[in-house]
Amino acid sequence: MKLPHTATSTNATRDIVVIGASSGGVAALMALVQTLPADFPAPIFVVQHVGADAQSILPQLLDRVSSLAAKHAQDGEAFAAGTIYVAPPDHHLLLEGDRILVKRGPKENRFRPSIDALFRSAAYSYGPRVIGVVLTGYLDDGTSGLWSLQRLGGVAVVQDPQDAESPAMPANALGYVEADHVVPLAELGSLLVQLTLAPVPATPRVTKKEVELLDIEFRIAKADNAFALGIIQQGQLTSFTCPECHGALTQLIEGKLIRYRCHTGHAYTANALLGEVTQAVEGFLYQSMRGLEEVHMLLQSLGEHFMQQQQQQVAALFAHKAKTASAQARQLHQLILEHESLSGDLQFKEGYEE
Repeated sequence: MKLPHTATSTNATRDIVVIGASSGGVAALMALVQTLPADFPAPIFVVQHVGADAQSILPQLLDRVSSLAAKHAQDGEAFAAGTIYVAPPDHHLLLEGDRILVKRGPKENRFRPSIDALFRSAAYSYGPRVIGVVLTGYLDDGTSGLWSLQRLGGVAVVQDPQDAESPAMPANALGYVEADHVVPLAELGSLLVQLTLAPVPATPRVTKKEVELLDIEFRIAKADNAFALGIIQQGQLTSFTCPECHGALTQLIEGKLIRYRCHTGHAYTANALLGEVTQAVEGFLYQSMRGLEEVHMLLQSLGEHFMQQQQQQVAALFAHKAKTASAQARQLHQLILEHESLSGDLQFKEGYEE
């Protein structure tokens, strides 16, 4: 089945560039845009992970060093070649038709903006016209989106992990996507110029189910109601719950990649979910320790009260119970110190420095 929005003329070239970056991304993006010519023939759309309450000055930084204009994307604006559009904080950057969408749909891997959301929207709208680039960063946002992008005929480009300030994100992408190009940052600009001159191949045929899932996830990112769209029926319902809202999670499979969506729309890769769940365990342990310390203080206070009332036997009982609660709190504290927060980045603790 063909996607509904990916028709291309026979002389079309790859004219949509989407880039995702996280830790170390600002420096990497500045280095990249310096190498692009003023007549670069495609718009560039960038998601750089940034805190929801941060004041992003990335467009200004890019504008200073690049011959291309850079700006924060605005909802509904038409895009043009030779311009760099940056996702504003706490908003997904999406593409549809000849317009940019800036929406506050559900977070993916606890991120908004999400690299995956941008890549999927580009893949859905433009298919083989898209060049997707994953740069330096932690964890694996961008992996799922890059897989979809390549599945629909786009070109998958990944920064060489050995060249990245934070290698986990590009290395995770390479673990699940057979990238078309793996290059150091210094070679990326010239590669993008070459790719934008290449003719666009035919749009691959994909299954009806794949198109339906892409459509649903695109609409979720645009802030449509995930439950009403039927996201739960798109995968296998699990016994896991969403770390963000505790909604039911359904499991989705993309090639070798396992990921999850909750019925309110939040999305996680297996790596991100593992990290969130193990962090939540630490939070629960601290809550339990706090509760036992409060029990200790209450019992101790009651013991002192009964001691003042000359009820030594009752006071001794409360004092004993207080010591027991205190010992249990210390045991939980030790468990917290020994508890390890896990994620898919475990594989990069040896061999790479993050």
